[in-house]
Amino acid sequence: MNTAILEPKATLIFQAADPAEFNEPADLNELVRGQDVLLLKHVGPMVRERSVALDLAGVERIDAAGITALVALYRSAREFGHRFSLTNVSPRVEQILCVVGLDRYLLSHNAVRTSNCGSFFQRPAA
Repeated sequence: MNTAILEPKATLIFQAADPAEFNEPADLNELVRGQDVLLLKHVGPMVRERSVALDLAGVERIDAAGITALVALYRSAREFGHRFSLTNVSPRVEQILCVVGLDRYLLSHNAVRTSNCGSFFQRPAA
């Protein structure tokens, strides 16, 4: 399967843990209830204007509220004809996204990376 990168200059790479953007003492080192509102407030308008690659380098924890926020950003970007993806995702967050089936939609596949999903699904259930 060939992947073409369209409008690479139109993609905004936004760091989730940038304290200047969030003005929160804890930054965004986890994407959990409460932090999801901050993410939607700051990144929501961006995905309506252009494609966004969200850098999650500092995020080690995510819960259902964080996943819901990421899905909302993805859907909003698609609605406006843009892309939304995640970059520099920690192995733990990547594993959670794999379990819920969002890795194929949200994880940036522009760079070669080692996926943690394959071996996760090959383990026996019991």
